Amino acid sequence: MGILGSIFTWWNGATIGTSLFTRRFGNQVGKDALGNLYFVHAKNPARRWVIYNGSNDASRAPPEWQSWLRGQIDDVPDKALPPRRPFQKPAVPNLTGTGETYRPAGSLSRGGQRPAATGDYQAWTPE
Repeated sequence: MGILGSIFTWWNGATIGTSLFTRRFGNQVGKDALGNLYFVHAKNPARRWVIYNGSNDASRAPPEWQSWLRGQIDDVPDKALPPRRPFQKPAVPNLTGTGETYRPAGSLSRGGQRPAATGDYQAWTPE
């Protein structure tokens, strides 16, 4: 992203103002597997924010970091939460508008062929 993009756009990452604010008032406390950086205000630890690695989409922050950002846990997730269990799936961002969007059977994007009706439905008609 060029210098003009970082001045005027916020959806492709941190703007120059956010970067300056973060360097002056923020302390980095962690980094997640997606490369997002998490900060806390130097004087007011209740102020927390994230600099996304890529597009700014809140669904790109994992659930454990979401709970830290919202103040539900006081310490960073690595220290405050138990380790991930083997049956837990990793978090995925919102896939709406991408090629991996969920398309159920019968949707127009999958050919529009709906399964046949089973006959267990009776339409209501007024008397």
